[in-house]
Amino acid sequence: MDAAVKLGTGTVGRAAMTPRRITPDEDMAPILALLHRAFAGMEGRIDPPSSLHRLTEAGIAEQARTGEVWVIDGAACVFLTPQSDATPPSLYVGKLAVEPSAQGHGLARALMTLAEQRAADLGLLRLVLQTRIELVENHAIFEKLGFVKTAETAHEGFERPTSYRFEKSLRGL
Repeated sequence: MDAAVKLGTGTVGRAAMTPRRITPDEDMAPILALLHRAFAGMEGRIDPPSSLHRLTEAGIAEQARTGEVWVIDGAACVFLTPQSDATPPSLYVGKLAVEPSAQGHGLARALMTLAEQRAADLGLLRLVLQTRIELVENHAIFEKLGFVKTAETAHEGFERPTSYRFEKSLRGL
């Protein structure tokens, strides 16, 4: 598959919604900064704090080496991690982020469509993601995209659930 996949003709301002796969040797500072801006609204809302606080440029480069990192014009990104040993084999969707000023323009949907395409390319049968219990607006978005809540999980040291697992079957798509 080419490093860039054209997804329709939608635009955000003048930027085409064309995801581009990041290589491990690229500058990861803009991606890390985007993640911090996009996730800033979680501060004080989720407990425990986001793992984003531990993410580094080297960590993003490692994700690009061992999985995939995709961006759309510096305004959105997603991490994709094949889980071939899962039953059924899955593609984990992580760190889906859209620049706050670009939200509501279809960038997240474009990246989720890309995730479906990548899963199909890799022979994987479902998408899987985790989202915090407190982020109810994210739950609604994922459900609108065809995901189903399948589990509650707790972070280490917590007795109460802190996250939901969402899955989307790609059989028949």
